[in-house]
Amino acid sequence: MKNYLIISNINRDINYRMSDRIVEYIEKLGGKTIFYGASFYEKIMTASTLNQELADILDKNIIDCAIVLGGDGTIIHSAIELIRFDIPVLGVNLGTLGFLAEAEESNLFESIDKLFNNDYSCDKRMMLEGNIYKNNSKLEIHSLNDIVITRKGFSRIISLNIFVNDQFVDNFRGDGVIISTPTGSTGYNLSAGGPVVSPNEELMIITPICAHSLSAKSIVVSKNDVIKVVVCKSKKTQEIEAIVTFDGDKVVELDIEDEIVIKKAIYNTKLIKINKSSFYEILRTKLNHNENN
Repeated sequence: MKNYLIISNINRDINYRMSDRIVEYIEKLGGKTIFYGASFYEKIMTASTLNQELADILDKNIIDCAIVLGGDGTIIHSAIELIRFDIPVLGVNLGTLGFLAEAEESNLFESIDKLFNNDYSCDKRMMLEGNIYKNNSKLEIHSLNDIVITRKGFSRIISLNIFVNDQFVDNFRGDGVIISTPTGSTGYNLSAGGPVVSPNEELMIITPICAHSLSAKSIVVSKNDVIKVVVCKSKKTQEIEAIVTFDGDKVVELDIEDEIVIKKAIYNTKLIKINKSSFYEILRTKLNHNENN
């Protein structure tokens, strides 16, 4: 790999200190870089599509790898916006947990050396395609971690009917439901009591959030299944019944009888893997570190 796109979250990479060092190091090795900093990050946090300037650059230039500096959120948002370019991503952890990041500041340049020497592999991570049907219209959005349908107001519950392949599964009454990929199983899904799944698997996890039922549990379905969530009328309704979020970013308001149809996306996210650590070793290390801080 010799051609790199550098994406940095200025809130983590203060004054682009790390980005500047990376650009300098890569160019000394004979590589080429394209740098996008705060303007890019701010854009992907607010827009549904990649800004046209960068899209034009990527259409005209060969990019072997995107090096993304920040936390898991920065890596996820970048991966989603780069989805159609099929560019592998090396995450550099400047955040806290950093489940998706392969490199830390301490081993960053060693990791870049391995990229130049083709001493790496790529993990293909399953993504979700969510289609929102409301007001006789359809909106398609992709996610890497999860799609979450949750209540709009405070101190109230929502009612959601869950279907798999058009077969009724259950009615979840509570704070909402999480539809997670294996990659997202260590995120909100884990906090809500859902199972942790190896990120290289291809399946979907349906996890209720604070369900008002002792029997409501997580359900695991295959990559070939289609999940449908229908917003139902609750005892107390308001103009906007619920909201749906994609990877904690893109938000769409939902009314009664709106539907979200979720399935495996045709795209994958390619995360570069350099270290030999197993997922379970990383899981143990990251979660124990989080508990001790």
